Amino acid sequence: MALDKKKAAEAVLEAKVRHGVTWAQLAEAIDRAPAWTVAALLGQHPVPADLAEKVAAILELDADTTLALTVQPYRGPWDGAVPTDPTMYRFHEALMVYGPALKELIHEEFGDGIMSAINFKLDVSRRPDPDGDRVVVTFDGKFLDYRW
Repeated sequence: MALDKKKAAEAVLEAKVRHGVTWAQLAEAIDRAPAWTVAALLGQHPVPADLAEKVAAILELDADTTLALTVQPYRGPWDGAVPTDPTMYRFHEALMVYGPALKELIHEEFGDGIMSAINFKLDVSRRPDPDGDRVVVTFDGKFLDYRW
């Protein structure tokens, strides 16, 4: 496999389905947050070797795939195209519509700076609603002020 994180992610997805394992079960097995676990196993974070070995044992991954999980990734490669997957497109759409408002609100509340996507937590949960269950996505990033 030659340390290919994309192929490793494909192998993880295939093995996850084959073994009937959920993302929540994998996250629990390695004692990490579900959002981090999914992102890492899809190639966006390096997985510590001991955790990669645990995942490999659960999913019966080969040594090349296991090693590829530990490699530092090239994060968030984007070719500039608008996402076509409906779920990903809706996040893109929400940021296009609400991104400027979020920026203004962050600056008004915190001053000149940004929300970190490095010192960052993400949570996805379900909230029952009589009009249909709601998807609750929480971005929790450290504020980083611009310093001159």
